[in-house]
Amino acid sequence: MLTDLELQKKVNVLTNKLQAGLFLEVINDTKLLLRQRKHQVLFNILSLSYQSLGEYHKSIEIMEIALKANSRNPHFLNNIGLSHFRLHNFKKAEDYFKRGLDEAPKYISILNNLGTLKGFLNLNQEAILYFKKILEINDKLIEPHHNLAINYQDLGEFDKSSECLNKILSLDPKFTQADRLLSLMIKYTKDHPHYISIKNKLKETELNKIQQAHLYFALGKYFEDINDYEESFSNYSNANKIMKENSNYNIDDHKREFAKIKNFNYDNLPNSNSKISRKLIFIIGMPRSGTSLVEQILSSHCDIFGGGELPFLDQGLKKTFLNDNFDQNLKKEDIQKLILGFRDEYLERISNYDSSTKGFTDKAPLNFRFIGFIKYLFPNAKIINCIRDPLDITWSNFKNYFSNSLRFTNNLEDIGHFYKLYEDLIVFWRKKFPKFIYDIEYLDLVENPKTEIKKLLNFCELKWDENCLNHHKNERAIKTASSTQARKPIYKTAIKSSDKYKDYLKNVKIIIDPN
Repeated sequence: MLTDLELQKKVNVLTNKLQAGLFLEVINDTKLLLRQRKHQVLFNILSLSYQSLGEYHKSIEIMEIALKANSRNPHFLNNIGLSHFRLHNFKKAEDYFKRGLDEAPKYISILNNLGTLKGFLNLNQEAILYFKKILEINDKLIEPHHNLAINYQDLGEFDKSSECLNKILSLDPKFTQADRLLSLMIKYTKDHPHYISIKNKLKETELNKIQQAHLYFALGKYFEDINDYEESFSNYSNANKIMKENSNYNIDDHKREFAKIKNFNYDNLPNSNSKISRKLIFIIGMPRSGTSLVEQILSSHCDIFGGGELPFLDQGLKKTFLNDNFDQNLKKEDIQKLILGFRDEYLERISNYDSSTKGFTDKAPLNFRFIGFIKYLFPNAKIINCIRDPLDITWSNFKNYFSNSLRFTNNLEDIGHFYKLYEDLIVFWRKKFPKFIYDIEYLDLVENPKTEIKKLLNFCELKWDENCLNHHKNERAIKTASSTQARKPIYKTAIKSSDKYKDYLKNVKIIIDPN
């Protein structure tokens, strides 16, 4: 058996390998060590390695073995809870996290995970309480301050969000994400103090590329606010160049994905015979096409719950029907089982957000790729396709930060090519499923809100609700880049917003409209 000293040396080596990303090597080494000594640290390392590879089921198996030996170990309970969270088993995740807190009430990692879980489920006020508890223990930690700022921003409490972000910058000026987030809540005037701070930071502080990118996005916003569009474009370009280099994105990957979607044999998908009592509304379109505004309007209706941008359709379909191992020649009864299983899983997932009988909106814009599956999964669902001027969409995508979630947005030409893929796929769906898609034009909605909202509600088979005209008073969380705009009354300044940058958009305009 390994002595404590020998074990500690082995654990140090494993920890270094884990930090270096050598997960498979760590897994093999840890399994060998567990044969010699079943120590809790080794179980944790093995669990974390599987989590890092996205193999959450295996991580859970390891933790279940460990918990049999020690059912009250808070590290085990935290790890298994985190794996269940990643698998969207929300109730199990919360149960394990709370069991862990019972054993260790000041365990910061569990408090943070519980707060993140609540925020993910749009229970932002509950999330805020957990992050505040962490700061009562240690108010010098960046992550809980950042998480608080995000939750306050989602709720439209921008003063509180700004306070958290300024606290972060006092603790760590290099945490430039805070600068970028602050810039979204500031209406800059010339030589604004925050601009001076950013400019000096870029000159005088040693920053990595991603830290610089956050500052360039903020500078783009500053120069846009003071109407210096040349400098604004230059800074947005600097930011996106860094993000593009970091992502290694290639538009050909999306071209292959879209071709695969179009070539899928949808005729072999049987309609679900069992009716779904819950009204589902999928709000789709290009990112920055008005999807957040449309959901904010609909979720202001007394009979609708706004779910926000949910990952369940994308992740589930890629795992089930769009993986390379799926056999399209399966018998219809076998496909029917998959359809029903997927449908029930989706409905169970959204019940964690709202378990009432209200209608439910899912506004993940890129779900436009999955209209064919929606038609068979939820035949009575409503599909709302948001349409906006393509150059306004292009520019709005380019100037906003999306981390790695929308990698095509870091290059104007990539955005143009992606827009054409979207346009082509919508035409494909319209031919295949006539009258299944309802188009709403952003321009029409802004120019004639009451008329367009009435038409929208009629399509969704909803009675008129005056609250839909007062959507800006809706206090629900908004987690998108539109969190500030969607809380305002309908305004017209976003129409033709790209005109100020038209000299820089000539190449992408040719891609979008070669005629």
